[in-house]
Amino acid sequence: MTDSSDAIRALVPELVAIRRDIHAHPELGLEEHRTAALVAAKLAEWGIEHTTGVGGTGVVATIRGKLPGQRSIGLRADMDALALTETTGLPYASTSEGRMHACGHDGHTTMLLGAARHLSQHRDFSGTVQLIFQPAEEGRGGAAAMLADGLFERFPCDAVYGLHNMPGIPTGHFAICKGGFMAGGCSFRVRFTGTGGHGGNAPHLSTDLSIVQAHFVLGLQSVVGRNISAFDTAVISVGHIGGGSIEACNVMPAELVVAGTARYFNPPVKHIIDRRIRELAASLASLHGAGVTVEIDWVAEPLINHAEQTDVAVAAAAGLVGAEAVNPNTKPVTGGEDFAFMLAAKPGAFIFLGNGINADGSFHGVHTPLYDFNDDIIPLGVAYWAGIVEQELALKA
Repeated sequence: MTDSSDAIRALVPELVAIRRDIHAHPELGLEEHRTAALVAAKLAEWGIEHTTGVGGTGVVATIRGKLPGQRSIGLRADMDALALTETTGLPYASTSEGRMHACGHDGHTTMLLGAARHLSQHRDFSGTVQLIFQPAEEGRGGAAAMLADGLFERFPCDAVYGLHNMPGIPTGHFAICKGGFMAGGCSFRVRFTGTGGHGGNAPHLSTDLSIVQAHFVLGLQSVVGRNISAFDTAVISVGHIGGGSIEACNVMPAELVVAGTARYFNPPVKHIIDRRIRELAASLASLHGAGVTVEIDWVAEPLINHAEQTDVAVAAAAGLVGAEAVNPNTKPVTGGEDFAFMLAAKPGAFIFLGNGINADGSFHGVHTPLYDFNDDIIPLGVAYWAGIVEQELALKA
């Protein structure tokens, strides 16, 4: 670690306690009232200028260096949890039924709080750091809400940086690439409607929606292979099929819902996916005499890392853990990230920090009920943020 490592390590016990407190009290997007209040209380305790209520429940802290300089950068962390039931059995496990910090946003918030405290005590940089605590990363539009609330007009940033933990990458390692790094995506819901009927007595008099959805699900799997170029990346997955009652399995449902997600990098692919989902649903419903409604919500844009800021991120990470522990050319992933909207507004870069791997090579992925953020990487995250500030706001000769 850098020369500031001792100062950062001294913060770790308090930061771990903060992280576990946030973990035990997860809140969904735009409902992070307790989390935002905790963030604001800590910033106030440490004497750091901050603004609450940005984009709903967002918080922005402002720290000015003591050296001359006009440049300003943003460091961003997300605060929201997922609608998931935790099964870790940890002493600090979620106390909210059906809510869980299953993506590590509790850790991201804590690391940025740690950076805020460290930078407020070590202001030997030129310019200004805006620390952005974003609500609602998980598909509820938090980045867009902050931008609509004048985020970069009220808190100017010449560049903005984001960080996310990643299970499966060793502790102390970083991964990033220039250009398209994470995918854009949607949630879709297709509702087929029919007459319903008695499945045992007179199925021929009814509209069998199970057949409609079966052909629809199979048809979706042909879109990527037969409508999209082999040189483009795309994913379409069904995550929910619902209709009828398990307690009345002889009744053919009058309504059946198929829902799922799609991912893309190349903008024309988005339009192909959107069109084909609608066409398949409409044609199959017509063929079988059913009704249909289609809802497609494109909730994420592709995350594009800017070249100059990616180099800054690589340099900051390499200065912390050594160049051999930083992969600057990692493969893009088809997960989505709300930070993409901030990168569309300002140049910047987004990096993965390894959350670790077990000795047997296993790990619990994000968005799973056994996942837990690795507290050992908290000082690494704080030091990485300090490294970004050093790279961006060092006083130039």
